[in-house]
Amino acid sequence: MAPYLAPSAQGESMAIITDKKAAAIKPDSKDIPHGGVVGLVLSPHKTPGSGRWRMRYVSPVTGQRRRLELGNYPEVSVAEAGRLAQEAREMIARGVDPVELKREAALQQVEIPTVSAASVQVYATLEPGWRNAKHAAQWISTMEVHVLPAIGKMTLDDVQPRHVAALLKPIWTEKPETARRVKQRVKVIFDWARAHGHVAVNPVDVVDHLLPRQPVRRTHFPAMDWRVIPEWAAENLAEWPRGECTRPLLLFVILTACRSGEARGMKWREVDLARKVWTVPGERMKSGVSHRAPLSRQAMAILEAQRGIHPQLVFPTVSGKIPCDMVLTAFLRRQEAPSTEPGRVATAHGFRSAFRDFCSEHGVRRDVAERSLAHAIESKTEAAYHRTDLLTERAEVMQSWADWVLPPTT
Repeated sequence: MAPYLAPSAQGESMAIITDKKAAAIKPDSKDIPHGGVVGLVLSPHKTPGSGRWRMRYVSPVTGQRRRLELGNYPEVSVAEAGRLAQEAREMIARGVDPVELKREAALQQVEIPTVSAASVQVYATLEPGWRNAKHAAQWISTMEVHVLPAIGKMTLDDVQPRHVAALLKPIWTEKPETARRVKQRVKVIFDWARAHGHVAVNPVDVVDHLLPRQPVRRTHFPAMDWRVIPEWAAENLAEWPRGECTRPLLLFVILTACRSGEARGMKWREVDLARKVWTVPGERMKSGVSHRAPLSRQAMAILEAQRGIHPQLVFPTVSGKIPCDMVLTAFLRRQEAPSTEPGRVATAHGFRSAFRDFCSEHGVRRDVAERSLAHAIESKTEAAYHRTDLLTERAEVMQSWADWVLPPTT
């Protein structure tokens, strides 16, 4: 297409402004026509020798007079200004308003957040679904200690796999479990970023190729041999002063084979004393699904001893609060509770493993044992045939287990 040359008063094309004339522009100068494209002028700035390229035109869309900004001189040269204005004139000839086009593009452009800003948004999205405040605090702490100092100020699209590898490297082999959590949480942030169109790929997906192999980590909790539990319980859990929460809590955890967190937060309204059933609500279960736990005679005796201590909590601390997760761990360490692993103290969670071994040794059906531990059935086919939680059968198993742990007195 032929250029839109600016006509003179006599109908002839005007000469294009020279760099010398443009450089001579002063703050008090009048607009200087470019001379190469209709409506393109150089307006003066406050600084001598500098100006702003503007093109005046009539919008083909609204019929109104418009002004298109094309940049500053001398950053945008005379020739470049002419080229930009020529392209704008060609758009106008096709019925497109260049100012409206720029405005629409600006509205569509999404500002990419920094990793720090994204982590705040991801946290706000996920936090309502977390079961306890401790996990939320750990999530924030992980980001503040291991992630944000390294990449917090970077925009999401600037982060490469090497940046993630660099922040993981100091803890990758020394603290593999911490490194695994950090990696998983960074991955969640970049999965969020992908979903919002901020990045095309997740840099965490290939980061393992930039890091050494981690040492094999232990995935189980040290457990006490089920055969020595009766003797150990008789020596360490036989009695306690009224109001103490540690010993009755641990014994109840052993007798019910529950997770310690479920017992620590246990409330009286969850217990049906008449039917001898404890219903743990879904929000306090690892699976998120409520679980009915049958209570043995020994477990019921513990509950009877705890009645009247607190109106809501079954195992309150002296100050009337839910015991922290270290209460049982500290007790087991003080008592040097033996485990099947030399040099390691048994854990509260390990008693679930001991119960499972007891079930295996006594011919308890697998589905009954697994449901007693509130484990989800991994096989979808098997799960489809289970229409009941096998409460009656589980009650018999839990009573057999309780009779082993605390043999009935004659």
